[in-house]
Order: sequence, then structure tokens, then C-alpha cells
Amino acid sequence: MEAQFAVVFLCVAAAHVGCIPSPLGDVVIERRYIPRTCPREVETEDYVRYHYNGTFPDGKKFDSSYDRGPPLTAQVGLGRLITGIDRGMLGMCVNERRRVTIPPHLAYGSLGAGKVIPPDATLLFDLILLDVWNLQDKVEMRTLSKPKSCRRAVEVSDFIRYHYNGTLLDGTPFDSSYRRKQTYDTYVGQGDLIKGLDEGLLGMCVGEWRTVIIPPFLAYGEQGYGNMIPPQATLVFDVLLVDVHHPSDDVVVDEQVLPVSCSRKAAIGDFIRYHYNGTFLDGTAFDSSYQRNSTYNTYIGMGYVIRGMDKALQGVCMGERRRITMPPHLAYGENGSVDLVPSSAVLVFHIHVIDFHNPNDPVDITVMYKPDVCGVTSTANDLIQYHYNCSLLDGTLVYSSYHYERLQETLLGANRVIAGLDEGLRGMCVGEKRLVIVPPHLAHGDHEAHGIPASAVLQFELELIGLQKGVPKGYLFYWLEDPPEPLFQAMDLNKDKEIPLEEFSEFIKVQAANGRGRLCPGQDPDAIIKDMFDNQDRNRDGKIVVEELELTEEVDNGKIQHGEL
Repeated sequence: MEAQFAVVFLCVAAAHVGCIPSPLGDVVIERRYIPRTCPREVETEDYVRYHYNGTFPDGKKFDSSYDRGPPLTAQVGLGRLITGIDRGMLGMCVNERRRVTIPPHLAYGSLGAGKVIPPDATLLFDLILLDVWNLQDKVEMRTLSKPKSCRRAVEVSDFIRYHYNGTLLDGTPFDSSYRRKQTYDTYVGQGDLIKGLDEGLLGMCVGEWRTVIIPPFLAYGEQGYGNMIPPQATLVFDVLLVDVHHPSDDVVVDEQVLPVSCSRKAAIGDFIRYHYNGTFLDGTAFDSSYQRNSTYNTYIGMGYVIRGMDKALQGVCMGERRRITMPPHLAYGENGSVDLVPSSAVLVFHIHVIDFHNPNDPVDITVMYKPDVCGVTSTANDLIQYHYNCSLLDGTLVYSSYHYERLQETLLGANRVIAGLDEGLRGMCVGEKRLVIVPPHLAHGDHEAHGIPASAVLQFELELIGLQKGVPKGYLFYWLEDPPEPLFQAMDLNKDKEIPLEEFSEFIKVQAANGRGRLCPGQDPDAIIKDMFDNQDRNRDGKIVVEELELTEEVDNGKIQHGEL
């Protein structure tokens, strides 16, 4: 063989100076185009697909594969081709172009070939090699790039989504998922793919690029495939794995970041607010609550969200962060979500739990400090002054009384603050400090309110600074002890048997100052007294006489209590 190739290459070297084979010489090879890369050269017993034009030395064509359409497929070196072609194709690379000049004794000799080739004819073949393979070939896999971390590799019976460009060995494209703008989705190792791809996709990681070279007998073989893939074609797939899961997969929770303390975990029936970033397994983002600047709010375990999320949210703590990997059968399945999630996509959610509550939750009160002496506590109708910090459960400060010069003041039970705060302020001593958690149904509900998101649980840090005891609901003045008897004479300061506003006002203020009665706190005392006077001055003549004066009485535990005038 070495001696033969020496003769061949000597002749090739002299080709441009008129190297013409003698009748008993060897083939003359002129390499007219050599590709830059040649991973494989034709060897004896290889199968080849090639096109050719056959001419005589005078340029007259006697045969052409181009005229017949499909290229020729043959095995080299076993006598199935004329000897000159067998020799002339050895060492060829795919896409290489050669002119092979064959003397008669290595072609059709003294007999010729019918009426096409005369006896003792020298033949010239212009060849282009399109494909080469051997029956001993196996699927060849070349990894072009691979992610640094690989959480999971493709196994038999996995369902995968991948993009690909498919070409023949000479680079001719035959198909591409990119042109369809849609991944190819299939099971692996169950016969849904050609054998070579079933094998070549095993072990891939999401995000990995791989070239898979498949010999014809592990692809479409002698039949080819339609007009795209000719018979006996080696196929080359450049594959990018986008997604992988198994039908038995469950939700996977990892990368948890837990708060320092977790006094309560979310359960079915709770209402939760959380932020999330949603991506596919390859990292492509498809949705984010952060972009909308609004948490996602929903009930847990009641079918308002996809099944995987319903399951993954159970057991979370307030403030927790976690990564959730969700197989498609627990997400959007084969249908996907229009313009958002493709069919059969594995979803990855990075969530941050802001808060959750149950619609039956009460106000949660924790006493942080209480004075040793606590004789009087706040109740309904009391006027109180207090400091507070109001924040969301993620620590975001919403309001603070410390930002204002004056203390916060309210009349308990008068609907001046949200119901949960009103409740949390009751029963406090002056100087007491509390931490009060108010669920949204006792706060602002499902409405936004001046920087407070809809359905937000609120946290109040409270300190009671001042307390003025109030009067029963609907009263302007309340006797704390029995009024003087007879009342009219006590009020008639100048004893003229009539009581103008001035006398009435002076009398009431003295009673309040001496602690015998109490004016409704939080309002202008003169305005309150004027309202009381008008209530008694029934004929509206500007004075009260004995017949008009009336004292309200109520029964408390069987004892008569004197109320407002």
C-alpha cells in the first residue's frame, strides 16, 4: 500500500505539468478542494455517498449522478466499484472534491461497457464526497459546552425538551427546531426517537450543548426520510437541552433560607402573600411579581394556584425564601400557558414569603413590658395617647408616631382606628408596651391603604403614654358618684329658679374638676356642655326650669346608676 500511494502522490505532484497515466499506470488524483477540517478519511470497507461526473479525456460526458438525482452509495475497497474509483476515493474527506483519472485496466479494460464506454478508455471522474460511515461505527457525542453545575442528567424514560439543528455530514441542513420556534419534546429511550438520538441524548444536563453524529443504520437507514433525509445518510444534530423531568417526579424544595424564628407555618386554608421569580430549567425567565411591584396573593391548598405551588407553599415560614422545582404534570402540563409557559415545561420558582394568615385569626397580643403598678387600664370610650410603629411582617416600616411632633390620640371604640388596633390598645396600663399582630380582615382587608398593600398583615409596636377615662357610648357627661340632691337647687347658683347656660356650664365644670363626674374626652368641653344644655332646655328659651331638668338612670348589677343629664 505504501508503494502504491508513493506512486499516486508522485503523479499528483506532476499533474499540473502534464502527468498522464500510462495504459498500465495507476490512477491520477487531483485534489481540487480540501476542507479545512477533516475528522475522518475514507478507508477500505467504509461506505460512502458521493456525487460524480464521468467524462472522457476529450471532455465528453458519459455518466453523472447529478443527472439521475440522488447521490451514489457504495462500499469502498471490496470490488463493488471499478478499481480506479476504489483507489481514488481512499483518503477522501467529506466535502472534498477530487478529479480521478483512471487508466483503462483500472476501469472497464479492453471490453468497455456496452455502448457507453468503448474498449481501452481512460476515464475522468469529478467526485465530491458527501458522507462516510462504517458498520462498526457508533453514535459519536461531542460536548461543546456544559453548565458548571448539573443537578440532573438525562436517563432512560425521562421526558425532555430540546432545541436542535439537524444537518447531513456535509453540512446540508435538513431540519431545525429554531425555525419552528418550538422545542422538540419527547421521551428518551422508549422508541419515540431514532435509535441514535435515544442514545446520544443520555447523560445530558440542562443547558448543555452537544453534537451527536449518528450513522445511517442508527438513523433512517436505507429508506431515508421524505425529501429531507436521503437514504443511508449520516445525521449530525447540534442539541441544546432545555428541560428534563420524569413523570414520577414530585415538587422539589431546596435552597431554603429560613428566618431566625418560625412561630407558625402556613397550612391549608391560609391566605398568603409572596414574591416570586419564575424561570424554566435553563434559567429563562417567564414571570416575576417583582416586575409588577406587587405580591402574589392567594389561598393555600384550595386550588387557586397550580397544584405544585399549592403543595410547595404548605409549611413555609414568614420571611422564608425557597427554590421550588415543579414538574409539568404539577404545573401547566401539556397545554402550557398561552404566551407564557410552553407545553410540558418544568418550572422553577424562587419565592419570598411576605406574610400569611387565616381568615379566622384573632388579633395576636404580646406584652413586651408592663409597669409593676397598674391600677387603671384602657377600655372602650377612653381617650388615650400612644406611640406606635406600624410595619409589614417583612419588617417594612409603614408608619410611625415618632415621625410626628404630637402623640397619636384616639377614642377607643369610636371607629377612629382599624378594628384590630382598637382591640390591641384595650386593657393597657400607662407605660405598657405591646407587640400586636393584626390580620387583614381586622385591618384594611383586601384594599390598599396609604402604602399598605392589599391583604397585608400588620405589626404594631405600641406604648401607652396617656389615658383619660371616658364615658359610656352615647353620653356627653357621666356621674361617677351620686349627684347632689336636689339637683336643680344645686345647679341654680343664684337661686332665681332658672338656670341659664352660664350657671349650667359653671356647675358641670366644677363637678368634673372635683372628680364627681366626667365629660366625654377628646372634644371641646364648652361645645359638649352647650349640647347638654340644649338637651335640657326643651322649650329653647335659653334657660332651664325645674320642670325641664331630667336625669338619665341605668341599672348596673341591680344598682341604679345615674348617667347623663
